[in-house]
Amino acid sequence: MKILILGGTGFVGRSVTEAALGRGWDVTVFNRGRGRPAPGAAALRGDRTAGKAGLAALESGEWDAVVDTWSGAPSAVRDAARLLADRAGHYTYVSTRSVYAYPTPAGLPEDGPLVSGASPDEEGDVPYPQAKLGGELAALGAFGDRALLARPGLILGPYENIGRLPWWLNRTARGGPVLAPGPRDSPLQYIDARDLAVWVLDAAEQRLNGPYNTVSASGHATMGELLDACVRVTGSDAELRWTDPATILAAGVEPWTELPIWLPEGELHDALHRGDVGKALAAGMRCRPVSETVADTWTWLKSMGGVAPQRPDRPPVGLAPEVEARLLAVG
Repeated sequence: MKILILGGTGFVGRSVTEAALGRGWDVTVFNRGRGRPAPGAAALRGDRTAGKAGLAALESGEWDAVVDTWSGAPSAVRDAARLLADRAGHYTYVSTRSVYAYPTPAGLPEDGPLVSGASPDEEGDVPYPQAKLGGELAALGAFGDRALLARPGLILGPYENIGRLPWWLNRTARGGPVLAPGPRDSPLQYIDARDLAVWVLDAAEQRLNGPYNTVSASGHATMGELLDACVRVTGSDAELRWTDPATILAAGVEPWTELPIWLPEGELHDALHRGDVGKALAAGMRCRPVSETVADTWTWLKSMGGVAPQRPDRPPVGLAPEVEARLLAVG
C-alpha cells in the first residue's frame, strides 16, 4: 500500500511509520521537519498551523490510505482531509476516548454520549476533548464512510513523549523505597503504540470505518504487574511500598499526573481503565504483554540517556522526591 502519515516522527506516528515500512509499504510522512523520519520513509514538509498555505506539499500525489495523529485545533484536520479527499482511499484519525462526555461510565461502548461544543472549524486553543472530537467530525466530513476513528486512551511504549512510563522506569531505576499507589491489583487499560500501529494499518487495509475504542481489555495488566516489571527490567534494588489511595489523596497528590498511569477507584478510573473494547478486539486488535512493553521502553529509554522527549504542549509528569519521601515516612 501507499500510505501518507501526517506527523510520522513522534510516538504514535513514528510507530505507525515503522510498522508500515516493516510491511514493505510505500511510506510518506508530512511534518514541519523538527523530527527525523524513519529510514526508508519519504518526507514532505509543511506547517499545519499555517492553514491551507502550510499544506502546499500535499497539493499533488495519491495515496491508498492516510493516518492523522493531530491533536491541536480541528481546523488543521479539516483542511488536510478536504485537500486529500479525492486523492486518498481511506483516512484514519487517531482520536481519543476523551471525546466521551464525562462522567464516562464503566463499559461504555463507541455509541456513548460525546462532549458538547465540538466543531471541525475551530481554530486556536481548543480543549483537548473538543479538539479531538472536532478532528473526528472533520475526518467524517471529508471522507464519510472512508474515515476510521481510532479512540485510544492511555498509550505506552517506546518513543513515548508524555513521560508516564519513562517516569516510573527512571524512578524504579534509582532504587530504594518507592511509593506504589494501591491497590496493586487495580486493573489498567492501555495500548502499546506499536500494537495500535499494527491495528490501524490492518484496519486501513480492510477499509474499516467509524469509531473504535482501541485499548486493551480492562485488566490486561494491573498496576502491580506494571511496577513489578519496571523493577525487574531496571535491575535495581527498588522496594515497592504499596500505599492506600486514601493516604495518597489526603496528601494532595494528583493521580495521573504526579503518579502517572494510576487512578484511584471512581469515575476517572472507570473512564480511563474500564471501557468497552469488544468492537476493536473483534476486529483483530491484539495487545502484547505488559512485560514486553516495559522492557522495550526501558531499552529505548537507555538509548536516550534516560531522558525521554517531552511534548511541548504537555506538562512534565511525576512526583517530587520530597513529597514521596514525606509519604513514605508516614507509611
